[in-house]
Amino acid sequence: MLSWEQSPSVALMRQERAWVEVNLSAIAHNVRQLRRFLSAQTALMAVVKADAYGHGATTVAQTVLQAGATWLGVATIPEGIELREAGVQAPILVLGANHTSEQIRAIAHWKLQPTLCTPRQALVFSEVLAASPQHCPLPVHLKLDTGMSRLGTPWQEAAAFVKLVQHLPNLTIASVYSHLATAEDSNRTIAKQQQQRFETAVAQIKAWGLHPPCLHLANSGGTLSDPTFHYDMVRVGLAIYGLYPAAHLSTTITLKPALQVKARVTQVKAIPAGTGVSYGHRFVAEREMQIAVVAIGYADGIPRNLSNKMDALVKEQRVSQIGAVTMDQIMLDVSAVPDLEEGEVVTLLGQDGNQSIAADDWAATLGTISWEILCGFKHRLPRIAIGQALQDSVSRCLEG
Repeated sequence: MLSWEQSPSVALMRQERAWVEVNLSAIAHNVRQLRRFLSAQTALMAVVKADAYGHGATTVAQTVLQAGATWLGVATIPEGIELREAGVQAPILVLGANHTSEQIRAIAHWKLQPTLCTPRQALVFSEVLAASPQHCPLPVHLKLDTGMSRLGTPWQEAAAFVKLVQHLPNLTIASVYSHLATAEDSNRTIAKQQQQRFETAVAQIKAWGLHPPCLHLANSGGTLSDPTFHYDMVRVGLAIYGLYPAAHLSTTITLKPALQVKARVTQVKAIPAGTGVSYGHRFVAEREMQIAVVAIGYADGIPRNLSNKMDALVKEQRVSQIGAVTMDQIMLDVSAVPDLEEGEVVTLLGQDGNQSIAADDWAATLGTISWEILCGFKHRLPRIAIGQALQDSVSRCLEG
C-alpha cells in the first residue's frame, strides 16, 4: 500500500481509473475503541488475513500495533512471511492448519506460531522440529472444536490432547482456543453452549495439572456481544475495519469504516429513449438519459449480480447504476447531475458529502455478508493509504 504523503508516484496513481482508499486513522480509532472496551488483562489480536480483509496487510498491521493491538492473526504461512519481511516483529498466529515438513520449517524459520488441530499434527511438528533444534521449542496454539465443526480436536478430548503436546520435546503450548459459530446472533444459545463446552474442556485440562498460559474464544461478534467471551485474548477482524458483525451490535462501540472504493468517469453521453445499455440490454432507457461510463467492473471486484441493483455517489448525489456490470466498466444514470465531465470521481463504497454507501448495503442486496464484499476487491485496484501518515506506523510499531 502507498501513502498519499510518501511517494510522488501516488499523485499519478490517483489519476488511475479506479482505486481503494484505506483510512488508517479510522483503523487506529477502531483499535483504540476496542482496547477501551476490553479489560487491561485481555490482549487484542488483530486479524489481518486475506490482505487485512482487502485493506492491505502490511500497512494495517503496522497501524493496529501502534494503536494498541499486541498480536496479529493470519490464515496462511505466506501471509505471515509477508509481515515478517516488512519488519513486523509482533507475535503472529497462523490460524490455518499446516502439516508438511516444508511448512513446519518455514513456520519455525519465520518465527510464526502455528495452530495445532490434532494429536497427529502435533507429533509431525515435533518430529520435524527435532531435526532443527535451533528453532525449538516452538510456541503452538491448540485448537478445540466446540461446535464450529471446522478445525480442531473435539472438546471432549481436550485434556488428552494438551497432555500429549505438553510432553512433546520440541513444542511449548502458547494457548488453547476455540471459535464461535454464531457469535453475532442476538440469540446466544449456541454461543453459550460452545462457551460451556470450552470451559468444561479447560477445567478438565487443569484437573490434569496442566495450565495453558492463554485462553481465547471470541471473534468480533463474540467480543462485542458478551464480555464473558473475552478470556485472555480476543481475535478481532471485521470490527478492526469499522464494520459490525450484526446490526444489533452497533450500539456497543463507535466504529469507523476504513475502506472506500472510487473510480473515474471516462465518458459522458446522451442516449435516446428505447436505447439498450450494456451486455444483453438488461436495461433499456424509458426516456432520454445522460449516462456516465465509469472505469471499474467485475474484474475489480464489483459483483456482477449487483447489475441494475446498486447506486453510486457523484458530486455528492446518489445515482443509479444501469445495465450489466461488465469486466472493466459500469454505466450510471447521471441525468440529474449537471455539468458532469470525464475524470470526475465516483464513489462506489464510502462517503461523498452527506451520502454514503456501505459494504453492508451491497451484502444485503446480494444476500451475503460484508466480509465477502471487503475481501472481493482485486489487486489491480491500487490501495492508497489516507488519514494517518504511514511513516508514523512504521517508525513506532515495528518492534511489536
